[in-house]
Amino acid sequence: MTATTMTPSEAKPRKSIRWGRIALYVFLTAMSVLWLLPLVWAVYTSLRTFGDTEVNGYFSLPAAVTLQNFFDAWTQGDLLRNYIQTLEIVIPGVIITLLLASMIAFAVTKFSWRFNMGILMLFVAGNLLPQQVIIVPLYRLYLALPVPAPFSDNGTLYDTTIGVLLIHIVFQTGFCVFVLSNYMKTLSKELTEAGLVDGASVFRIWWSIILPLCRPALAALATLEFTFIYNDFFWALLLIKTGDKRPITSALNNLQGEFFTNYNLLAACSVLVAIPTIVVYILLQKQFIRGLTLGSTKG
Repeated sequence: MTATTMTPSEAKPRKSIRWGRIALYVFLTAMSVLWLLPLVWAVYTSLRTFGDTEVNGYFSLPAAVTLQNFFDAWTQGDLLRNYIQTLEIVIPGVIITLLLASMIAFAVTKFSWRFNMGILMLFVAGNLLPQQVIIVPLYRLYLALPVPAPFSDNGTLYDTTIGVLLIHIVFQTGFCVFVLSNYMKTLSKELTEAGLVDGASVFRIWWSIILPLCRPALAALATLEFTFIYNDFFWALLLIKTGDKRPITSALNNLQGEFFTNYNLLAACSVLVAIPTIVVYILLQKQFIRGLTLGSTKG
């Protein structure tokens, strides 16, 4: 047997591929460290006492490690109540947004009618509208819209959980319609036509045929929407004036004093606030990645 020799022209591409892969790994590692650095720094700060950081500064090794900041943040920030108030906005917001967006995407992609493309463009264009543009008219509209007494203390939509929920649904529906419409275009139209031939109603086709096939995309969107709505600070701060009604991200502002702020306590509270989004991503990680990549291999 004779050993095969590799010519210089064949060795050069393999060497370039190897160095390219090493550079890619170095880049991905650096980006991972960059993204994780704020979380690691928050955990590091939350494990130190205020007296330690006051004397030695934030960039020194801790003299002692303690979990007391987490207990103080839980009690002083009243996080259990804030968690419940946040979930009252996030869970209905995600469910209603995905249901509405899937209906609209189904209507504009699986049926040919006069204004289907115009409706799709309207939702996509609405998603591109900066939120800050409508602050003043939205504020006046919320003060003018009447709301029954059980749902509002002042008789208007302002300073209510429902008001924040509605604005999240309005703004997030456009993004979800755009994603789901692109995903539904990869599904065969024969499925809808077969359902109509068999006598199924439009609602039945959407619920029993289309939605199950869109499960990966819905799971990916559910993860994103949970994160978007849960981490919102802008709308809750603008549309809710009562501190006890605000969701958990806006409630962090309640831990800041007028003349003094314990940043170790605030860091511990921030870590506790971030836990639900991390848990949701870990639980839906497989569906999230699958939903982002599955549609790219079709059509």
